[in-house]
Amino acid sequence: MPEHEVDRRTLFRIGMGGAVAAVVGTQLAFPAAAEAAPSAEFPWIIDCDSWGARPPVGAIQITGNTTNKIILHHMAFPNVTDYSREHALQLARDCQDLHMDTNGWADTGQHFTVSRGGYVLEGRHRSLETLEVGEHQVVSAHCPGENGNAIGIENEGTYITETPPDALLDSLVRLCTTVCTQFRLNAWDIFGHWDFRETDCPGIAFYAEFPMVRSRVLKALGTPHSAIPDRRWPDIWRFVGGPVVKVAQYLLADLGYDLTPDGVFGTDMNPIVGDFQARNGIPVDPDCTFDRATWEALVPTLGKDAVGLPVQAVQEMLIRKGHTDVVQTGSYDHATMKAVQDLQRLHGLVPNGKVDVDTWCAVVGGVVRSAFRN
Repeated sequence: MPEHEVDRRTLFRIGMGGAVAAVVGTQLAFPAAAEAAPSAEFPWIIDCDSWGARPPVGAIQITGNTTNKIILHHMAFPNVTDYSREHALQLARDCQDLHMDTNGWADTGQHFTVSRGGYVLEGRHRSLETLEVGEHQVVSAHCPGENGNAIGIENEGTYITETPPDALLDSLVRLCTTVCTQFRLNAWDIFGHWDFRETDCPGIAFYAEFPMVRSRVLKALGTPHSAIPDRRWPDIWRFVGGPVVKVAQYLLADLGYDLTPDGVFGTDMNPIVGDFQARNGIPVDPDCTFDRATWEALVPTLGKDAVGLPVQAVQEMLIRKGHTDVVQTGSYDHATMKAVQDLQRLHGLVPNGKVDVDTWCAVVGGVVRSAFRN
């Protein structure tokens, strides 16, 4: 997909001049911002000018969407032991060079970067400016389908088998807390890249730290435990893809819908999702979004005697999340049950091996209330 996917949710685009904003159809053109100064509100975030960013190629776009989540990444860079500020500045420059010169993007893809030494840096130009305002986020390039809805945070390192150092995690919690405060998000709005795309990012070991990260953000925000929803599902829709989409396809196919579980949320999904929503008394979403009501009407309870496509869906997700003993057989065997129990423990659920609605939510990358720890 191109860096800036076109969709009805991306409403606002920056103009290249003019003092007055002009409305054209569903787009609003703003004058380009003057050169940004270091943040007085968040001086601990190193802005683009301070790390020596190249100017972007073309205008930076601003979305009119409502920011509804944070997506965490690992950079798949080496796990260096140089934790200095100088290294962090060079990291930001290297990342921008990669994204502009190799990926062909207009600028750094993510909004913010956290180094292994705990330094927080602005990624794409104007990300810090829009963070201060707390609305109209910069359109990014970190996750197609979510670039106008989600704040993207890259974390230096590769975390398939290793976990991030404490300095990185401490700064990540601080940054996520700030983003949540400014954009009126919650700790349960934090997801991983692979919840919306086909990728190994953010890494198996890092992903296992997400319940801890969310719990620390919840505490920093001062959010009472009573405010946590039972479940926060990944809201997949027609511009995202990957394993979570494949799970939805497995479950719809099991109900008799004619589609192939390939992880591509194509136009063939639109009438199927609409039909399923209508048949279950769920408002039909024009973007075919899998919201909470859609997920919870779709997922079946699975136990030790279960077989078929739903079991294949669970097994595929377990394998992707590091449970190497699981084989995708479509039969709920002992290895599958043990992996489900491990996942339930990670998310604070009763490890009974039954794939109920809470366990399904955790399987597909959602957040359950029990995962928040004191």
